[in-house]
Amino acid sequence: MIGVMARIDHLASRGGTVWHRASALSKLILALLVLALALATRSLALLGALYALAAALALTSRLPLRLVAIAAGYPIVFSGLFLVSAWDGTWQTPARLLLRPLAASLIAVWLVGTTPYPDLFAPLSRVLPRSVGDGLFLTYRALFDIGARGERLWRAMRLRGGAGGANGRRLAQAGDGFATLVLYAFERSQRQYATMRLRGHQGRICGCRHYAELTPFDGWVALVAALVVTAACVLWRSV
Repeated sequence: MIGVMARIDHLASRGGTVWHRASALSKLILALLVLALALATRSLALLGALYALAAALALTSRLPLRLVAIAAGYPIVFSGLFLVSAWDGTWQTPARLLLRPLAASLIAVWLVGTTPYPDLFAPLSRVLPRSVGDGLFLTYRALFDIGARGERLWRAMRLRGGAGGANGRRLAQAGDGFATLVLYAFERSQRQYATMRLRGHQGRICGCRHYAELTPFDGWVALVAALVVTAACVLWRSV
């Protein structure tokens, strides 16, 4: 999972499509619009249109097809039991329940895969309390470091024969490894806080404003938003 997140972060920073070059604010507004419509509407036609639009955005952003397929497929796995329990004898109800998370997951992958994480967290720091916004930012960055540390720890345990044997021994080794990661994370947070204080931290990390600097490529995002609004007006009352 950490490897997938790291790859998405790399693609968001190194991509060269029009979606990568558009401002984070316009893309965030478009994603929220699609998500709100997907949650509010009961029109299968509109849900299908939103899903097709989200898939087109994900594919045209040159994200790996495997990543797009995972985003399109995981709601089916997690929603399977709920779909069966909510079935009322018609095909419309399961289709609605399935298209909503599919459209939401694809638009989220498009947003995260085309927007560097500082530009995503900077708007949140303007809405959320300062400590919460900074905490989310630091937690996201720490995931990569702790994940890499965990992989190195697991590799070292396997090389030294600590990952085999009876189940009881393996559980004990897993507990020791998890405790090591917890201690490492705590020590890392202490060092980072001390470094921030020495460098004059005054309570805001995500203080950048370039996420809202509009570019000519935002016209493409505005065009897609106009298509979404038009589709909502036309298909809202359809079946």
